[in-house]
Amino acid sequence: MLNNTSNIILIGMPGAGKSTLGVVLAKILNYNFIDADLLIQNQCDKTLQKVIDALGPDGFIEVENEVLCTLQADRTVVATGGSAVYSEDAMKHLSEIGTIVYLYVSYEELESRLGGLHERGVVMKNGMGMSLADLYAEREPLYEKYAEVTIEIDGLSVRDAARLVVDKLSMR
Repeated sequence: MLNNTSNIILIGMPGAGKSTLGVVLAKILNYNFIDADLLIQNQCDKTLQKVIDALGPDGFIEVENEVLCTLQADRTVVATGGSAVYSEDAMKHLSEIGTIVYLYVSYEELESRLGGLHERGVVMKNGMGMSLADLYAEREPLYEKYAEVTIEIDGLSVRDAARLVVDKLSMR
């Protein structure tokens, strides 16, 4: 398999702005844009929350893994779902086709950005009783594990954050 690192793969917590920033980043770079959550919704013909309700967290992660492992792209910004890091196979494939960029948002910033988690289609492996703090503590080490580049985006506008991504990637 060819190692195509012309793609940029965005990972991070729900509410970090992967989809929003991804669109702006794609425009700046003249790249395509793929929102992995929308691919999952289209494949299942359901909203993310309905997929999670129907299949449970583990079933959703299996579907997400399948979608991400078969993703082929060139000169594309890919916004993954926040739970993509639960799948080692998917993350391995994504690292083979692009550069993985972790959009780091502090817990405090994230808390102010998000309302409830339960309407967003957020996978909570340990059940609906998980708090945002629990989810953050569980996922942050996984984002750090897979990140090739980490961008701290607290307090930045979407455009400034996208420019920071471009700058960091051009220095690699």
